[in-house]
Amino acid sequence: MSEASAPRPNLPEYTVSEIAGAVKRAVEDAFPFVRVRGEVSNLKFHSSGHIYFDLKDEKACLNAVVWKITARLLSVKPEAGLEVICTGRITTYPGSSRYQIVVDQIELAGLGALMAMLEERKKRLAAEGLFTEQRKKKLPFLPEVIGIITSPTGAVIRDIMHRLEARFPRRVILWPVAVQGERAATEIKDAIRGFDAIDRGRVLPRPDLLIVARGGGSIEDLMAFNDEAVVRAVAGCNIPLISAVGHETDTTLIDLVADRRAPTPTAAAEMAVPVRADLISQTTDFERRLTHGLLRGFGHRRTHLTGLARLLPRADQLFSNSRQRFDYASERLVRALWRNLQEHQRVLTETAAQLRPRAIERHIGVCGERVSALGGRLVRRQQRSLAERQTRLDALSRILEGVSYRNVLERGFALVRGSDGELRRRSSAVRSGDPLTITFADDSTSAVATGPPRQPLQRSGRPKKPPKEQGSLL
Repeated sequence: MSEASAPRPNLPEYTVSEIAGAVKRAVEDAFPFVRVRGEVSNLKFHSSGHIYFDLKDEKACLNAVVWKITARLLSVKPEAGLEVICTGRITTYPGSSRYQIVVDQIELAGLGALMAMLEERKKRLAAEGLFTEQRKKKLPFLPEVIGIITSPTGAVIRDIMHRLEARFPRRVILWPVAVQGERAATEIKDAIRGFDAIDRGRVLPRPDLLIVARGGGSIEDLMAFNDEAVVRAVAGCNIPLISAVGHETDTTLIDLVADRRAPTPTAAAEMAVPVRADLISQTTDFERRLTHGLLRGFGHRRTHLTGLARLLPRADQLFSNSRQRFDYASERLVRALWRNLQEHQRVLTETAAQLRPRAIERHIGVCGERVSALGGRLVRRQQRSLAERQTRLDALSRILEGVSYRNVLERGFALVRGSDGELRRRSSAVRSGDPLTITFADDSTSAVATGPPRQPLQRSGRPKKPPKEQGSLL
């Protein structure tokens, strides 16, 4: 029998996608909403915001995914090694032929797991130094503005306001938040950071002190105050903060990181402000004690001063010696002045005796002779100086006469000047009709040039013959 004629099996034929889709519908129809308990492993926070992990027990492993929108609303964040109960729906992922649970809610599997998670978180945050006393701030003695973070409808806010009113009324700003549930941790964190971000000088004043408070409850109810984001917000807050969560026996991580822990919300109000009546009484007592101390001090000083005054002598005794020394000094001064006057009078008398008329005449005669001798010497020196200068002047005059042009004019020469006063040394510089001035030895006269100008002499060759007729200069 050939292969083409062989009978075909009576089975339907599917594609891979059809099989994957059928399996997906079957699984989702069988498990539309389930609760699965297991230990978290292979935890991965994707950059897209989705969370991927595995739920495992002793025999099997189930893939789990938390979508980004759901991850923001989880009250319990998955942590590696944590035993949890995940609520969601079972589905498949056809791309890799595997089934998984799409988680909508995560709960801790029992109180032991919850306590283990909190203990591990406490150790990790303590290792970072968030709980050390050195980083905690001192509370203000009397804050002007107090910020309160709590539920606006509970009894906590009424207890705090009543206690503040009874002790010392202050301005209060309430930031309403949810104190339990999925939104509680996010709202508390945002409230702390919101108060811390307020700038001074704005319409809404910046608080000087914060109080985070809520009433008592189970450990699950107080989980928002164990949230890591809330703890870090308290650690980074620049405003002093009081934690007042639960009753005195309740302890949360926010109590460890806060600047002060109050066992109850009412105790937080007592820590925030002093008692006004006590301050007034204390101030009055300080005033009384200060006044009594001043009066007592003045009394002691008055008594001491009175005792010292008894030891001082009387005024007449105190200044008697000085007065007597002054009298002696004044008498010595008068005698000294009289002696000084007599000494000056003696010196003047002796000087006047030396200035008699004969002595004066003799002195004047001596001075006159010296003046006459000096005058004769001055006259003789002046005459000698004048004779020397006259001799030198005569010599210079003779030299000047020897080089003077007037001696040349005496020998029959003359100077010819044009109308511009310049000498005419060549006949070529004179034209017919030019006015001239001729200077002789004794005087000068004016003339006018007539006839053609003479030709200048040639430096080489035979000289040309003068013309037959020559004009007169006169």
